[in-house]
Amino acid sequence: MPFTKVMIHFIWSTKNRQPIITKELKPFLLNHIKDNSIKKSIFIDCQNCVEDHIHLLISLGTEQTISKIAMLIKGESSFWVNRQNIVKNKFEWQDEYIAISVSESAIQKVRDYITNQEVHHKKKTFAQEYDEFLKIHGLAIS
Repeated sequence: MPFTKVMIHFIWSTKNRQPIITKELKPFLLNHIKDNSIKKSIFIDCQNCVEDHIHLLISLGTEQTISKIAMLIKGESSFWVNRQNIVKNKFEWQDEYIAISVSESAIQKVRDYITNQEVHHKKKTFAQEYDEFLKIHGLAIS
C-alpha cells in the first residue's frame, strides 16, 4: 500500500470573476463541496470562499490528478448550485485555476491564509491576489 501526502492549494474564480457567491450561498456551497468531495474520496483539509473565488487545500489520493479534482469539484458544484435555484443568474466557475503544491512546513500558513480570506480581501482584490500568486510561483505569463 503506498503512503502519500501531496497537498495542493487550489484557487479558482467564478465565471468572469462575477461576485455571485452571496453570504446566503456561501455556507450551502462550502458544505455541498465538502460533502460531495467525501463521496468522491477527495480530502479537503481547508476551504473558504468570498464573493468571486474559492480556495481549497486538498490532499491528493494516489489515483487522483490535479485536473480531475478540479473538474469534479467545479463541474459538480456549479451544476448543484444551478439546480438549487439559489442564485438569480447561471452559476459558473472560470475554466482556469491555480494549483500550487504545499510543503509540510507551510500547511498551517496556507490554512490560515484560506481561513482569513475575508480579512485578506479588505486589503487586496482577487485580481491582485491572482497576479501575485502567478508571479510568486513562477507562473506569470510574459
